[in-house]
Amino acid sequence: MNLIIYGMIICGIIIMVTNIFRFHHFVKGSKDVFSSGSRKETVWEYAALVLLVFFLIGYILVAAFGNPDPVIAGILLGGSIFVAIVLSLIFHLIETIKENALNIAETLISVVDARDPNLRGHSRYVQNVTMVLYDNLPQEKKDGINRVSLEFGALMHDVGKLGIPEEILNKPGPLDDQEWETMKNHPRLSCKIMQPLKSLREILPWVEYHHERIDGKGYYGLKEQDIPYASKIIAVADTFSAITMKRSYKPSRSYDEAIEVMKEAAGTQLDKELMEVFVNIPKYDLLSCVPEGVEV
Repeated sequence: MNLIIYGMIICGIIIMVTNIFRFHHFVKGSKDVFSSGSRKETVWEYAALVLLVFFLIGYILVAAFGNPDPVIAGILLGGSIFVAIVLSLIFHLIETIKENALNIAETLISVVDARDPNLRGHSRYVQNVTMVLYDNLPQEKKDGINRVSLEFGALMHDVGKLGIPEEILNKPGPLDDQEWETMKNHPRLSCKIMQPLKSLREILPWVEYHHERIDGKGYYGLKEQDIPYASKIIAVADTFSAITMKRSYKPSRSYDEAIEVMKEAAGTQLDKELMEVFVNIPKYDLLSCVPEGVEV
């Protein structure tokens, strides 16, 4: 009987340790645009983590110094299983919310694409290239940027083109000075569209400054270290997409041509260190970023 009792308690301890690691991973990784909360919510998250550790200590003390009976052992095992079930339900719910939010964003981007045939698939292309570049960055660079937030920022980088008149978006020839000034306003229009959603405020500067240049000759005059690092990543992906996608006013250019053009832009338009990473990404990985239906 004692063997069964202590077996149940040990199982409870193992499950509770697993619960703690799962919850800690959740708290650490929940600071993205979909699940980040207020400072108050963060306090509650860490309070819950402390309580889980407290319960684990209780399990260990009962096993080491107590004289548990089958009822106590059953309660401890059942408690750990209950916590595991609740955590699984919470994690599933959050993943569902994230998936639905991303679907809504993709629908919104489809509206943008529909207004300009030249943009069809561009935002998803930039999103895909952005994440391939991110995955190839050194770990210390990744640590400063939440992966989910960057993915969402890359997808939404051109949503402000909803506010640009169609006659400008679809103009077959070069834009005049006034039209160009209107077009240059689309990053700030993107921020204006996303501003009411508090959880998106982290990515607003990333979107606003994705057309800045290292030499300061971008849309709003930021340069070098003043440009958010995430914006620099999106800028590299945006440039690659712009060069390789077929447009009504220009043919597409090959991967090799795009790399050569972008190498020349390293240190002036594009971040030099990011370009050193980008040019070493396997060609197949970048070509596989092309969304279905996009001509390159």
